[in-house]
Amino acid sequence: MQRLRILSIVGARPNFMKIAPLLAELRNVDGVDHLLLHSGQHYGDQMSGAFFRDLGLPEPDINLEVGSGSHAWQTAEIMKRLEPIAIEWKPELVIVVGDVNSTVAASLVASKLGIRIAHIEAGLRSFDMSMPEEINRKLTDAVSNLLFVTEESGVRNLQNEGIPADRIFMVGNVMIDTLLRFRDAAAKSNVLRDHRLTRNDGATLPYAVLTLHRPANVDDHQALQKLLEVLAKIALDLPILFPIHPRSEERIRSQGLGRYLRERTQDPPRSGILPLPPLSYLDFLCLMDHARLVLTDSGGIQEETTVLGIPCLTLRENTERPVTVEQGTNEIVGRDSAKIMAAAQRCLQGNRPLGRRPPLWDGKAAERIVKILLEHLRPELLGQK
Repeated sequence: MQRLRILSIVGARPNFMKIAPLLAELRNVDGVDHLLLHSGQHYGDQMSGAFFRDLGLPEPDINLEVGSGSHAWQTAEIMKRLEPIAIEWKPELVIVVGDVNSTVAASLVASKLGIRIAHIEAGLRSFDMSMPEEINRKLTDAVSNLLFVTEESGVRNLQNEGIPADRIFMVGNVMIDTLLRFRDAAAKSNVLRDHRLTRNDGATLPYAVLTLHRPANVDDHQALQKLLEVLAKIALDLPILFPIHPRSEERIRSQGLGRYLRERTQDPPRSGILPLPPLSYLDFLCLMDHARLVLTDSGGIQEETTVLGIPCLTLRENTERPVTVEQGTNEIVGRDSAKIMAAAQRCLQGNRPLGRRPPLWDGKAAERIVKILLEHLRPELLGQK
């Protein structure tokens, strides 16, 4: 029996959380040869290596080591380096996850070579074409053969774009598979103690968590200053822990806005926006799980806080994950200072949605995906698990 060759592509931190449960499932299937390729879009130990260790991911079989660059340069470089590998190894299926440049680059290469594509986290739409991620999502979905969807809005979006129903599969959320699998391990992290967020009796001090990395927020001086001003006001009463993306830190410092960041002292944090280095997956999950409030422009964090039951304020004008607002703990506040402040005060006063876990966010999405892949590619392997 011919073995099934699958090539999976990752490139950025969110990809690692999404691919981990799939690889765990695929390892249980006899008759599958799997190659894990890392584009190197995110690199270094803090942005990449620590995540592989935390998630129990094997070392990538291939690392393209592309590194940083403009969207066009990075996408093109991944395509140039990936194409000869795909031609030589001849996978029957390429798996791509999420919406980063690695995702669309790998999809375009596979499509032009006639290789089938499975897109994990398909159908999400912000309807904001100024977001590079939205372009990546739409292009990837347009060329994919099997589209695995996390929420009902994704099914509707794909159908509205003319994707045949027999290519669309509502399976749940692989990122939540990872969260549920590693939540107990994250609880053992020392991150709270290391950053002096616990009292002598073991109780956690109140704090908020901030992430900020989207170009619309960090590249525009006026927008970034307005955000930091209102966040600094919130932080007068509640310290805001800010694990800071290297690119965001560079933008803040280069725009002369470093005054909004408070350097840490030896005392327990009582106020201020407190920058931290990028955290490992387990450390960040622990930090988020104990927070009073999370403020973010990330997509995945909207999903994770929904499952954790932590109030989340999204610092964007839209979301591609509407289920987190409809059923979860997420509120879209944009960059309006008054709206951000009012929403934060409501959350801290306990006036916030309790939320519920969306359908199929049960930790079994990867199991469903692998079953569907085998049904379409090698049904004879279904009994080999």
